[in-house]
Amino acid sequence: MKRISILSVVFFFICLSVQAQPKITFDSESKDLGYVLWRNPVTVTYKFTNTGDKPLVVSNVTVSCGCMEAKWTENPVMPGEKGEVTAVFDAEAIGHFYKDLGIYCNAAVEPVYVDFSGEVTADSKNFSFTHPYLVGAIRINQEELNFEAVHKGDRPVIELLVANTSNKAYAPVLMHLPPYLETEAFPEKLGRGKAGKIKVTLNTDKLPKLGITRASVYLSRYSGDKVGAENEIPVSVALLPDFSQLTEQQKNNPPVVSVSSRQLDFVGLRPKQKKSQTVTITNTGKSDLVIQDMQVFSIALGVNLKKRVLKPGESTKMKVTVLAANLPRVKGRPRVLMITNDPQHPMVTIRVNAQLKSNEK
Repeated sequence: MKRISILSVVFFFICLSVQAQPKITFDSESKDLGYVLWRNPVTVTYKFTNTGDKPLVVSNVTVSCGCMEAKWTENPVMPGEKGEVTAVFDAEAIGHFYKDLGIYCNAAVEPVYVDFSGEVTADSKNFSFTHPYLVGAIRINQEELNFEAVHKGDRPVIELLVANTSNKAYAPVLMHLPPYLETEAFPEKLGRGKAGKIKVTLNTDKLPKLGITRASVYLSRYSGDKVGAENEIPVSVALLPDFSQLTEQQKNNPPVVSVSSRQLDFVGLRPKQKKSQTVTITNTGKSDLVIQDMQVFSIALGVNLKKRVLKPGESTKMKVTVLAANLPRVKGRPRVLMITNDPQHPMVTIRVNAQLKSNEK
């Protein structure tokens, strides 16, 4: 009997050691960089979370070519905390590319791979490739600024690429900044046909609330410019709930959000048509699921959600309606974003692909 008891204790601790493991979970494992400029290095960042219950250590990161340099979070990443792997890519050849990084860590026996792809162009004057959005005589690489999945205390940065296609020198400036955004232009002035960037930093400590915050900033096209719809750049921030204070019981019995679809397609719409689709939201977890915040990122969308609190096993319907008449005025891709109390899926995005009939645009 004594020997059986000792074996039972040994088996119990072996089971515990097997279950207690670090786990690396990336926000995104593949990235499409689109067009990049030859001999103009770009930085690719992969953020990850330790979703296990032991410290996560990244020991090495290998790159697939000599045109890349990698850096990573070298300190142990505690359970629930975040780290990142960064690669600087300096293109050596024109054309399409696919690159990957092998991440060696104590969460897996084999390396974990992430990748990115895109196309290198040598046309430094035709900024339509690298800066597809035109604001007056100024071109930019993105028409909205989205800070998604941030936490209190973070200071994430978005780089807005700017190209001057006017016939005068230009000072890139973002106007009407909310108190939680800071900007700095590099360089402060762009000559004719020159490109630079505006570094936009988010101070999460100054955000007014958890959940989703929206605002607009305006790109100055020339000295003395005014604000208007033509130079508006929407800004969205999703500040996630803090799960660090959860009890063991809450950790072991979390809510789990499940949605029937994360992308809705509305194609061939008539100019004044209203068309709807339904998404089913289900709580497949063990405690109440709460949809704490929800926002619609387009004037062309209407959303109706029947319930915001779902008991385990319960479902609800969310009706998403596209207002085709507003599509020509939409900036960015329409989407619905939800903040939930699911520790593993605190942010759920439902993207909407809505297109007018080609002969009626």
